[in-house]
Amino acid sequence: MMLADHAQVADGKLFISGGGWSVCGPGPVACGVAVLFHIPWQHTNEKIAFTLKLLDEDGSAVIQPGPNGAQEVRAGGQFEAGRPAGLAPGTEINVPVAFNTVLQLSAGGRYTWVLEIDGQADEEWRLSFATREPAPAGAPGVA
Repeated sequence: MMLADHAQVADGKLFISGGGWSVCGPGPVACGVAVLFHIPWQHTNEKIAFTLKLLDEDGSAVIQPGPNGAQEVRAGGQFEAGRPAGLAPGTEINVPVAFNTVLQLSAGGRYTWVLEIDGQADEEWRLSFATREPAPAGAPGVA
């Protein structure tokens, strides 16, 4: 997984703009999450469900305003990685996924995107970032 200003999938590839950050904001922040699933040969041709959710430093779901009122920041779906004809047995299949949102986050916070696959989580499937502290009053660029 990687944080970016924007991420998208086209032609089976990830296109990432402004990728690799770990500190942002505070205030409105464009946030893309790029995920590259590596599907083992034995799990191709199976439906795989995933959920990506944003948690705060206390492990609580981050709530943001949405079109239907306040809601948790999350994305998810399912996919099935097919086995192309002629592919050598044992070959891993890559499945790229991208999610984009705008976050309104408090200053000085820590946040973590948590990925679950088929309802299972793993410590390695976490991506953390922080928001900057507010600039001191009177600092350049601060009114």
